[in-house]
Amino acid sequence: MPLGVRIFGWLRGRRSTWRERTTARDRGEVELSQRRVYILPTRAGLGFGALLLALLIGSVNYSLGLGFGLTFVAAACALVDMIHTYRNLAHLHLRPGRAGAVFAGEEASFELLLANRTRLARYALWVDLDTVKDARHAVDVAAGSSTGVVLSATSSRRGWMNAPRVRLSTRFPLGLFKAWSYWQPDSRALVYPYPEQDAPPLPVSGHPSPDGVKSAGSDDFAGVRSYQPGDPLRQLAWRHIARLDPALGGQLVTKQFEGGSMDELVLDLDALPPRLDLELKLARLARWVLEAELRALPYALRLGRQRIEAALGPAHQAACLEALALYGSAAEAT
Repeated sequence: MPLGVRIFGWLRGRRSTWRERTTARDRGEVELSQRRVYILPTRAGLGFGALLLALLIGSVNYSLGLGFGLTFVAAACALVDMIHTYRNLAHLHLRPGRAGAVFAGEEASFELLLANRTRLARYALWVDLDTVKDARHAVDVAAGSSTGVVLSATSSRRGWMNAPRVRLSTRFPLGLFKAWSYWQPDSRALVYPYPEQDAPPLPVSGHPSPDGVKSAGSDDFAGVRSYQPGDPLRQLAWRHIARLDPALGGQLVTKQFEGGSMDELVLDLDALPPRLDLELKLARLARWVLEAELRALPYALRLGRQRIEAALGPAHQAACLEALALYGSAAEAT
């Protein structure tokens, strides 16, 4: 086999190994060992090298002792800068943090923790997401301490969203060299279906019982709903409004009264019109879950063979939205 073909095959194998090592998902805590840190001269470093070469050539041609001294001192400074740039990134410990749930189309936030367990302080570390531009965070990590970075990426569809690959880099202290490393954190965020904007009203109906025991007058409180123009002020749910705090993004809600006992509120996927797309059905159910929670109406959820009994509260809402997000996916089956 020709030598050129063998060299090309070796380089191709090394490239595949490097690609697998930089894209493999890292579980748990990771240390940036020397094999994970790469370093190359920057554009300024290449210009500095060209300047050193010109100084060396001029010193040789004219036998300038001071020129030789200046050249070697400058080269030594460049070598010291290269060592410090590498040490500024090497032996950091990385681990994933929390990733909150979001609705599809919103920014998913991934918390990343950087721990420095050495006696050397780290300065001007850049943390980027490979798939997101203009998302750079610059952080410093003191000796023997740790810091957290929250990176955001736009979610596209419901289900689990894996954290994008993270790129850590630094040019400290002089900017002549750039050291970088890749990290694929084992973190994921749950993405809920985006609620339908113009969803029909909740499938709520009230019927008086035959014996009249459970019948109620027209003034029986049945929950709250979003405020609509024309609602009398005396029906505003002031206690609920105080908890929402409209100044912080809440909204006005109105008390709702029923004339008879209300059937159990069941949000059933199979009860929706069959002409609707599955994603639209899930988006409508997500809107109804939020609406029922806002109106303080206990609700149950039916997704095929999956049953979530009627309840109310943040935990119940999160369980229903999670079931909607994972419906039909492999994660649901496991």
